[in-house]
Parts: sequence; C-alpha cells; structure tokens
Amino acid sequence: MSKDNTFMGLGMRERPPSSARRIPPPPFTGFERLKARAAQGLAQPFFGVTADGRIEPGLFSIRQSGVSTQPIVDAAKAFLASLDAEVRARGQFGIDAKEWRTWINAEHFLLRDGLPNMDTMTHAQREAAFDLLRATLSVRGFELARNIMRLNGFMGDLNGDHENLSEWLYFFKVFGNPSAAEPWGWQVDGHHLIVNCFVLGDQVVMTPTFMGAEPTFADRGALKGVRVFVDEEAKGLALIRALSPDLQNKAVIFRSILSADLPPDRYDRGDGRHRGGAFKDNVVVPYEGVRGDELNAAQQQLLLDLIETYVGRMRAGHDAVKMREVEAHLGATYFAWMGAFSEGSVFYYKVHSPVILIEFDHHRGVFLDADEPVPFHIHTIVRTPNGNDYGKDLLRQHYERWHNDDRR
Repeated sequence: MSKDNTFMGLGMRERPPSSARRIPPPPFTGFERLKARAAQGLAQPFFGVTADGRIEPGLFSIRQSGVSTQPIVDAAKAFLASLDAEVRARGQFGIDAKEWRTWINAEHFLLRDGLPNMDTMTHAQREAAFDLLRATLSVRGFELARNIMRLNGFMGDLNGDHENLSEWLYFFKVFGNPSAAEPWGWQVDGHHLIVNCFVLGDQVVMTPTFMGAEPTFADRGALKGVRVFVDEEAKGLALIRALSPDLQNKAVIFRSILSADLPPDRYDRGDGRHRGGAFKDNVVVPYEGVRGDELNAAQQQLLLDLIETYVGRMRAGHDAVKMREVEAHLGATYFAWMGAFSEGSVFYYKVHSPVILIEFDHHRGVFLDADEPVPFHIHTIVRTPNGNDYGKDLLRQHYERWHNDDRR
C-alpha cells in the first residue's frame, strides 16, 4: 500500500474516496490473460458449484411458484422490440448458449464486443432496458443496481477515465424468446454489475449475480450521499458479533484478509478471496465455518436476515419463494468469516448451503490506490450451487420432460 494512503484501521471508513490518490488509467494490457482464463473456464462443460465435486440431487424441481413472471416477459419483449434488427441479432442467443457464462467483473473485456449496451442506446432503448431491470429486481434491488452504475460513473469522473468507467457501459443479452411457458432468460454484464435471470413458467433463478462498487459511496457532487452495501456489511458484522466465543472460533477461518497472511489458494489479485467468480462455474467450495443447526434461534434469525439482504434483490414474491427454499436447508447452512470484526475492520464472509452461496469481500483498491483490502471497495457474489446457476438444472429437467422422445 502506498505510504500516503493509510486506509487500514479505525478511521478508514471516514476517509472520503475523493481524497485518495487516484491511479491514472494505464493502457490495459490484460486482454490475453483474461481471454486465456475465459477459454479455460468455458472449455469445461457446465457442471455447477459443489462442496465436494458431487452434485447433491433432488434439490430443485419444476413446479408452480404462484408468482407471475409476466411482467418480466413483457419487459423483455418490449426491450427486444426497441432494438434495431441488427443490434437485436447480436444480443439474442439460444437458451443453451455459452454466452451465459462469458460475464466478468472487469471494465475491459473483449467478449462484450458488439453486444447492445446502454452507452450506445437511444433514450427509449435505455428506458426499455431499465424497465427490464425493474421488472426483474425488487425496488431495493433496482435501486442498488442503479446506484452501482452511478458510482461507476462517479469513479470515472474521479479518475478521468470515462472511456472505461461510465454509468452506461452495461451490456445486455437475451437467451431464447421471452415466453410464459418456454424457458428463456436475460443478462446484464458490466463493471461491478452482473445479473443473470433464467425464467421457466413462473419460476425464476437469478444467479450468478455479481454486485460491487469502488467507491461504495460518493462524497461530493450530484451523487453526494449515495452509499451501497450498508446492510450487507452491517448484517454480516451483526451475526459474527452475536456468536459465542466458541462459535466465533468455528466461524473464523483466518484472522486477517491481508494477502501476506493468507495461503496462495485463498487469495487472487483479481478475485480477492472470492471462490465463485467469473469462469468458475464448476469450482469446488468446501463447506466450512459454523453450521446453522449449531446456532440458537436468535442467531439463526440473524443468519436469515443476512441471506434475505441478498435474496431480497429479486422481484417481490420470487424472493419469498427463494427464502422458503433457503429456510428448508437452514440447518445445513454454513457461515464462515475471514478477518477481524471490530470497528473499522476489513473482512470476507461466506454463507453456503446446498441451495445458495453468498460471498462478501472487501477488495483491494483498483482505481483508488490501495494494495490491500479497503472498506470502500466491495464485491459480492450470489450463486446457486449443485447445478442450478443460470437455471441449468431446471432447464435439464424441462428438456427431459418435454424434449426427449423416450420421456414423452
């Protein structure tokens, strides 16, 4: 970390991002590295995140959720209709296309070339894209997504890099044809905001979802006062602090998240401490930490409150469906922590069950000069383990039920 930027310690949360030394935008030379990483990940057929390399069967099923997806269908149809035929063709793929898996949290990436993006859209097209986001997310989820985009533009203003850091550099894909009966989905992909939404009938799977920000708040200008990930941070701290010392000892895997204090397999310069980042659709993430059935009722409620903070980004009604699924596996849900949990600490935590994987990470500075984790750069990831990211397990069951002659 630069000597003139001491962000670690008690006072770091009050250090305004605009006072940090910005890193001048250098020529980006990492395309080949990113492409190689993408090629390696995409070369593997999709299997899914697992705890031990094996899929736990019977977790997901095609059923009636009782919550209409028609608003999402209508918004997607309107968005596609707003695009010129040539642009629409570049952004629409088959339901099983590998392009589901080409998302990445990076401000530069060649695999986005040619896709419809908000920077090149007309006002009407941009509003249609926002309507699709609104229809898919809850009010809270849409506000978070929108503020992530705004803060990305704020960072561009701070850093003078409007070419790569913009409020509008977010790319859209649609998979299949929006339908009330047949499987389809859509994706938005850009720096610090990736949402994958698979729809089958009235069921929705909204993972993988990556949301982050650097900085996490604006301290000047038109955005002054905008702040993100307050609840994600506070509720994680509330849970770890509510545990008894013996349970804290089980939950805490490492007492520090500084790179020098972690083994090589626990830290990656690009992903930080995240295990489920881009092109890691098949990663093995062992269960670790404290189990839900070891917690008392009050602690279990804190765990559910933490999970709901992430699940609650989904459209109202669909979030409740997912939370019922989560609650059914609460006893087998693990909570793990890395770092300290005193005021001003930087940390990582993970919530992991058969049906959900949540990761929160204080990341190093990228555009604000800090070589180690800082509180104003946060990454979060939500995945559905055991083969149902991108709704893949539901899609498999749909094909087996309706598109295999032996099963008709």
